[in-house]
Amino acid sequence: MAWSPSPLLPIAILAAVLFLQAPLALAGDPDLLQDICVADLTSAVKVNGFACKATVTDDDFYFKGLAAPGNTNNTYGSVVTGANVEKVPGLNTLGVSMSRIDYAPGGLNPPHTHPRATEMVFVLQGTLDVGFITTGNKLVAKTITAGDVFVFPRGLVHFQKNNGDAPAAVISAFNSQLPGTQSLAMTLFAATPEVPNNVLTKAFQVGTKEVEKIKSRLAPKKS
Repeated sequence: MAWSPSPLLPIAILAAVLFLQAPLALAGDPDLLQDICVADLTSAVKVNGFACKATVTDDDFYFKGLAAPGNTNNTYGSVVTGANVEKVPGLNTLGVSMSRIDYAPGGLNPPHTHPRATEMVFVLQGTLDVGFITTGNKLVAKTITAGDVFVFPRGLVHFQKNNGDAPAAVISAFNSQLPGTQSLAMTLFAATPEVPNNVLTKAFQVGTKEVEKIKSRLAPKKS
């Protein structure tokens, strides 16, 4: 059956815009010092963000990649389509970004953190089990469905799981132009250079064989 846009998509965009229009003093990124500073993604200059382009066009502020669902045919059954400064250079210095996340039935957006941003999701379709873990090791979790909103505080480990038999999708809003994502499994078991096995075996109280098995499954696929 052909996919058609969710009727909740306009509401999701509006909710995200309202979230992103919080006072700039509360934004996750530093305040801007000029009207615009469109990112020059080709520049070799290293600053806290991106250097500014000399020539600006309307396309620097435009992106249409969130309208259609992403391909969830992967190990986790989920895919994130980002609309951050790397896709929308005009976001540079503005302290905001968005993403679309799609989930196949049974799909998981695995435990991860965003070190530079709080995240708010608006459910376009489907039902998700979501949650985050506080630094006191308390799980805050809820089942959310189309039209619902849930917030994941900055830096805390969180996840989303589609336990239903139909696809699900959300729009995410962030108070950072580039929130950063650290997936716990990939960070610990697929880092380069590798995290030493004796660190992982002691941390997870498992044997070397178990650690090596996980590493082999998460290792980048060779072309």
